[in-house]
Amino acid sequence: MTKVQIKDATLYNADCWDVMQELDRVEVVVTDPPYGIGLDKQVGGTKGFGSKSLKKPIYATQYKGNWDKKLDKKYIDSILSISKNQIIFGGNYYANWLPASSCWIVWDKVNSGNFADCELVYTSFKTAVRKIKFKWNGCLQEDMKNKEPRFHPTQKPIFVMSWILDKYTKNTDLIFDPFMGSGSTGIACAKGGRKFIGIEKEKQYFDIACERIESAYRRPGLFDI
Repeated sequence: MTKVQIKDATLYNADCWDVMQELDRVEVVVTDPPYGIGLDKQVGGTKGFGSKSLKKPIYATQYKGNWDKKLDKKYIDSILSISKNQIIFGGNYYANWLPASSCWIVWDKVNSGNFADCELVYTSFKTAVRKIKFKWNGCLQEDMKNKEPRFHPTQKPIFVMSWILDKYTKNTDLIFDPFMGSGSTGIACAKGGRKFIGIEKEKQYFDIACERIESAYRRPGLFDI
C-alpha cells in the first residue's frame, strides 16, 4: 500500500477493501466502480470503444485482462457503512444491493452508434431525479476547443464531476472515491474546495491521478489536466 498526500487530497495505491476497513466515516462517496460490461475485452482492440482517443502509452495494454468484473457485495456494503450518502455511477448494475432511491441522475452523453445514450447514477439523497447533458461520445466532447485528455477507459469528465459536487455536496464535506481511476473526482474536489480521499489499485493509473490532482491545485483551467 502506498499513501500520498497532496494538499487536501489523500490518495492510496491499494485495494479499496483493505483501506476501507481502516477509514473513518465520510460524508459522501462519489465513485464509478467496475460493473462488468466487457470493457476489459475491448480496450486496445478494434471494437467500438474509441480507445485510440486515450493517452499513450497505456490505453492499449494496461486494462486488458479481467478487471471489468461486477464487484463482490462486500464492497457495496462497505461503501454504504462508511458513508452518510452515496453517488454511484452505474448504480443500476448494483440496484439490488442498494437502498431504494428517488434521486437518480441521468447523464445524457449525446452518444451515437453503439454507445449508450445515457448513464444512470445512483444517489442516496431525498430529492427528485435530475438530468445533465454533456457530450462524451468516444473522441467527441461537449467543448472540443477545450478538449479534456483521456487517460482511462471509463474516465468521467471533470465538468460532470464538478456539477455533481456543486449539486449534492458542501465545501465542508469529505468526499471519498474508492475506485479513483485517473482522478477526475479528486480534480473536481481540488477545484471545488472539497477534501478528498481516493483509492486506485492499478499503479499506472494511480500515478496519473496523483499528477492530475497535483496539477489541479496549481492550475486554474478546467480542461487543462
